[in-house]
Amino acid sequence: MQPNLQLTDEIPLYDAVEGTGPLVVAAPHVGTHLPFDISAKLNATGRAVGETDFHVHRLYDFARGLGASTLFATHSRYVVDLNRDPAGSHLYPGRFETPMCPLSDFDRHAIYDGEGPDAAETELRRLVYWKPYHDRLRALLDAARARHGYALLIDAHSIRPAIPDLFEGRLPDLNFGLNDGRSASPVLKDIIAEWSAAQSENTTVIDGRFKGGYTTRHYGQPEKGIHAIQIEVVQDCYLNMTAPHLYDAALAAPLSHRLSTLIEALVEALPRI
Repeated sequence: MQPNLQLTDEIPLYDAVEGTGPLVVAAPHVGTHLPFDISAKLNATGRAVGETDFHVHRLYDFARGLGASTLFATHSRYVVDLNRDPAGSHLYPGRFETPMCPLSDFDRHAIYDGEGPDAAETELRRLVYWKPYHDRLRALLDAARARHGYALLIDAHSIRPAIPDLFEGRLPDLNFGLNDGRSASPVLKDIIAEWSAAQSENTTVIDGRFKGGYTTRHYGQPEKGIHAIQIEVVQDCYLNMTAPHLYDAALAAPLSHRLSTLIEALVEALPRI
């Protein structure tokens, strides 16, 4: 099946910059764009794109100063979820989760007026939206590893502080996912733990409720020199939670600075692993 490129409405699928260092920062859920034909099928909940990781990439504005490559999606996760396995394997068996082409938000409210995409349209979206993003991410990681012999992927996410269908109560402010230690070296895990213990501004957890999605689990291969860490930030740590979800610089700047010290320490440790 050949992808129908008109589905993209001629809007780039991502914003990518290739840097010179070993660091790659990706944000698969910051996009809000809905192609016309998909938007027409969505209801008001879907068109509100409420599960967007609003502005989370801005917390990593320092990354390009470190020579990082960056990859930020432009299309909504309601078009296709770039952090899901297109084969349909579950991240957390037994728990509610949305598939590559979501049919609901995280509160299980339907996002379509009628039926969602059928198998043919799902495959088309994989080809048109999912595959180009992951091809570019693979290229950025391979280029970083070719330059340095290693690479570090930070998969940047954010989430509402309370979503009863996903977890009980409130999440810690910063959720670090290393796929139960399989997606990154224990050295990097120790650095995160030490950094967490040395600061009191944010609550943290490593491999708690969220251990990393498809991206972290698929690309994180420390034995091959690619380390992957998902960082899930609770949104009220940096965002005005009232629509239209504006970036709150007063909240965000101190958090961004703290993240910069952590990520610099992680990058500095890579040659020793």
